Amino acid sequence: MKDLDLNRERESFTSLPKFRSILGWYPVRNEAVASAALTNTLYCPTFQFPKDILQFIKRDGKTQNTKNAIAIAIAIAIAMDKFVFLRIFVLVSTTIFSFAKPNRSQFNVLDYGALPGTTEDSSHAFLRAWNDFCNTTTEDPVLTVPPGKTFLLNPVVFNGPCKPKHLTLRILGVIAAPSSPKTWSRFDPGRWLTFRGVTGLSIAGCGGFDGRGEGWWDQSCRDHQGLKGCTSLAPTALSFQLCNNITLSNVHFINSPQVHVLIYGSSGIDIDSILIDSPGNSPNTDGIHIQAAQNISITNSIIGSGDDCVSIGDYTSNIRISDVECGPGHGISIGSLGKDGNVVQVENIHVTNVSFTNTTNGARIKTWQAGRGYVRDISYKNCKFDSVNYPIIIDQNYCLKGDACKEMKTGVHISNVTFDNFSGTSTTDVAISLNCSWAVGCTGIILQSIKLTSAMTGKRVTSSCTNAHGNAIGMVEPPSCLS
Repeated sequence: MKDLDLNRERESFTSLPKFRSILGWYPVRNEAVASAALTNTLYCPTFQFPKDILQFIKRDGKTQNTKNAIAIAIAIAIAMDKFVFLRIFVLVSTTIFSFAKPNRSQFNVLDYGALPGTTEDSSHAFLRAWNDFCNTTTEDPVLTVPPGKTFLLNPVVFNGPCKPKHLTLRILGVIAAPSSPKTWSRFDPGRWLTFRGVTGLSIAGCGGFDGRGEGWWDQSCRDHQGLKGCTSLAPTALSFQLCNNITLSNVHFINSPQVHVLIYGSSGIDIDSILIDSPGNSPNTDGIHIQAAQNISITNSIIGSGDDCVSIGDYTSNIRISDVECGPGHGISIGSLGKDGNVVQVENIHVTNVSFTNTTNGARIKTWQAGRGYVRDISYKNCKFDSVNYPIIIDQNYCLKGDACKEMKTGVHISNVTFDNFSGTSTTDVAISLNCSWAVGCTGIILQSIKLTSAMTGKRVTSSCTNAHGNAIGMVEPPSCLS
């Protein structure tokens, strides 16, 4: 194959009509996710290239061979500066050679009795496959959920530790939850799929998880308060408990009964290029919730849900979130924290390059007055807002009863928080709301290079501050109210 002009190839590819929808199920709204989608076409042996992509890899009326197609895809990814060459090369090479030369490090759920379809439970077959996969003495084993098939799984826990240092769970098909909440009568109602005590696992592929959560939403106490037997707790689709060094990439999640991905008591979790999609009115369906965890990264992802796109709970530190599209949802939130009067410890949370579209909140921190402890060293940078109710909000007086909660002498100290390079529109009059407690105010707040306007023509937006202290740097619109 002739040497590629990377700029020309990039322009050729990005001009294709279907560049922004090559995943099929979802619109692709940024180049990073598009690059991941292109990698998926190489990663899945039976993935069907959309017509325009096929046209792109044709030369002189003939479709290029696999090597040439891969080389073009890698060249595009490099030119886009969104993917690391080595990562793609290893991903593609591993896929090609593992399918060409299967060995005893290869496991497939079909070989353990998994039955495609949504009527027969395959959880026991998946567990048998997991047990052999987890206990193999061969390094770098791969367990495959095959493409083009859907498997019904009742609630199940995949336990570690595993013998190999590195394992790959390749999700090429769809794993579906039971559609009826009654199935959980003999299971933990808060969990569907759980990985516990696992280290070194990579979950990747072009398949996904269908939570089939409509039955739970229809009996949610939040939305159906007068319903007899309504439920406040519903299953989380995928949980990582006490896990370390996990990667989750390129898979999609739809319609979880409640939280889509939970990270609890874990460290070294990297989430990249995933897609989460649930209706904006689905109750408590957070995209990703992080609790008591450290060293977590979430990158290059699209998240739409009925609650926070990402929510950060207590005892968390060293969290990096970048290149994420949020909406619908409630924004990227730290909290709520301190509800039960506990000592809060949250620090080093950094959010960059995020777009919020039609969300209730954007960059948000919320704590209860009863709490103590700290939230510190937080940054939200390079964020865009499109018709967001409250683009910037700190609420140290969080209360489910509105203004009915009485003032207390305690509070979580919020300090060293930076909001930098924000632009976009607010649907409410107050685009910047810093509602800090009189007992324990907010300190070290930085507003820098902010330009927020009203989503309604002819209206103006304002800032509102209560006991919030810090500095405004550069242009800040609406004008800062920090003292």
